[in-house]
Amino acid sequence: MRRNEFIRKSLGMIVLTPLMISSNKDSSGAEETSNCSVTPSETAGPFPTKNPGSLISTDIRSDRAGVVMAAIITVKSKNNNCAVMAGVIVDIWHCDAGGNYSEYGGAGMQDADYKGVHFLRGRQTTDANGQVRFTTIFPGWYPGRAVHIHVHIFDASGKSLLVTQIAFPAAVCDKVFTTATDFYKNGKADTTNERDNVFKDGFANEMASLSGNVSTRYILTHTIVVNA
Repeated sequence: MRRNEFIRKSLGMIVLTPLMISSNKDSSGAEETSNCSVTPSETAGPFPTKNPGSLISTDIRSDRAGVVMAAIITVKSKNNNCAVMAGVIVDIWHCDAGGNYSEYGGAGMQDADYKGVHFLRGRQTTDANGQVRFTTIFPGWYPGRAVHIHVHIFDASGKSLLVTQIAFPAAVCDKVFTTATDFYKNGKADTTNERDNVFKDGFANEMASLSGNVSTRYILTHTIVVNA
């Protein structure tokens, strides 16, 4: 089955574990207005990191070319008056400029074979300000999905606290994909956040803030709130 077919057909069949039902989306898909709403949990997707503990790194670009992006993620605790959480583990992963993931491929949902490499995957532990910082590239896209980054947060003992995704503003994505065409050759993404299978029920609390530009770099900032 091709990747876009998997996305269309299987996301709706995901079993909701206790981890995955902690969401701030109400029955209508609207977001809560609280400044400390728990970030929605989402699927890890078909390409989760296989051995994240071995990928402790700040610069996760490896050999991947693209518009440079700094990703600064802050983790806060809903159950502690939205205080920042130091010492928690944050894993991120996303596709390259061509829409391909490391650690997978060669058949099935991804033709390009990158099973032996680990680009654009990394792990960091939050500092005293509850933050981690990664150097990466602006993600590309692939059919059936809007631009996104996957995030998995664990406590210091390794217990899973939240799996979620970060969404990107459409205007910034369009700017990157139509300007940095040496890297991003697929043109504009074929799926908007509103039509995306993951984000279409609401993505206000998953939307990244982005500053910068194509010629220098982008800086992504995002806060994730967990029930912890």
